[in-house]
Amino acid sequence: MSVLDQLEPKGVFSFFEQLCSIPHGSKNTKTASDWIVSFAKERGLWCRQDDANNVVVKKTASPGYESAAPVILQGHIDMVCEKAANCKKDMKTEGLDLAVDGDVVFARGTTLGGDDGIAAAMMLAVLDDDKLEHPPIEAVFTADEEIGLLGAAALDASVLEGRRLINIDSENEGIFTVSCAGGARANCRIPVKRELFAGTALRVTVDGLRGGHSGVEIDKGRANSNKLLGRVLYAVNSRCDVRICSVRGGMADNAIPVKSEAVLVGDGNAVRAAAKELCEQFKVEYRATDPDITVHVEPCEIDYAPMNKKGTEDTICFLLCCANGIFEMSADIKGLVQTSLNLGVLNTEDKYVKASFSVRSSIDSQKQMLLSSLRCLTERLGGDMGVTGDYPGWAYRAESPLRDLMAKVFTEQYGHEPKIEAIHAGLECGLFAGKLAELDCISIGPDMEDIHTPSEKLHIASTRRTWELVKETLRRMK
Repeated sequence: MSVLDQLEPKGVFSFFEQLCSIPHGSKNTKTASDWIVSFAKERGLWCRQDDANNVVVKKTASPGYESAAPVILQGHIDMVCEKAANCKKDMKTEGLDLAVDGDVVFARGTTLGGDDGIAAAMMLAVLDDDKLEHPPIEAVFTADEEIGLLGAAALDASVLEGRRLINIDSENEGIFTVSCAGGARANCRIPVKRELFAGTALRVTVDGLRGGHSGVEIDKGRANSNKLLGRVLYAVNSRCDVRICSVRGGMADNAIPVKSEAVLVGDGNAVRAAAKELCEQFKVEYRATDPDITVHVEPCEIDYAPMNKKGTEDTICFLLCCANGIFEMSADIKGLVQTSLNLGVLNTEDKYVKASFSVRSSIDSQKQMLLSSLRCLTERLGGDMGVTGDYPGWAYRAESPLRDLMAKVFTEQYGHEPKIEAIHAGLECGLFAGKLAELDCISIGPDMEDIHTPSEKLHIASTRRTWELVKETLRRMK
């Protein structure tokens, strides 16, 4: 039974609900990609799917718009898969449990994927509605945006004729994004050796954090559970001889992690005392941003043999000393984060502790500096670092007919002008601008809250207004 069938615009929310029924986390987009291909074929639309699961669908102009230049509509089909601590859903195989509460749509126990499922839904609604007035449409559905804009990087843009692009991947209605940071994913490995060690096996968990998008919310002062775990482990190791078996936390490098845990062997009383002390400190430090922080200790079975003393200390050193959060604010744009990084994913294998960071900057040299800093620390501890998903920033364009048109439509629709802003987050506009000469692009979207967290919400009325903005903009593109 449909949950969103009473919501307007019906076409948009119908396609959004269909997408939400398909597991579509990053690296798991083939089924969703195939669904879009089937949609296009059923309607006789030109379509191309590539090996990266990107899909381009073209629709001819409506009557009277045959001589108009094509316009590109673009968004990504993958979502960040985070879930609440008590949620048992397998997001690799199960769809989302949607719900409506007043003016918002959310998913029970998990992220919603409004970032960027609502873009896919709007694009499909445009392609499906033969009553809309519009120029030739080139709808580009990219994959694996959330793990480094991989789909957009792999896309063969030679099939695109348009030089106007509307990206629907922003989360604040009324804000037109016209520039973004570049970024990269740093993948660090710290080697560890293991040996027998006598003591009590315990699981130490840092939980209850708010989390958020590592670009959009990096300036909100929210705690990073992986970094807090490092502080707890340092305090534990200072009180007693301890050995770490494993550390884990976070699910995506571009999401501020909300839960992290370590399995260790040591003196139970000392570990509990340290955890209690640190928990009290965290509650004071993060009382405004993360008031529900908990640090708890419980007996458990070990998952790996204990690391030796060096492996334990190297792991603690890395977690405690690696940079995280804002590095520098912009001197040119008030309130804009210029450079930052986020320790988003922490994991353990038999021979390695692995950590993945999202590194962002509006200035490439500072991005490279942070990558060098991580590499230096990692190699100092005997490890190695690889860089994936390196993507360019998107430079501000002084003259933009598309921006001017959309601002005019917005002002008429809302009664006030939109805000024109840069963003400290990766957008695919930068990659498209690098592939398509003289590209005029803009990023918009409806209001969403707490994206990349299980508290994510999509506002219904805002979605309706954004849909009207898109429709009217297309109508005026003769």
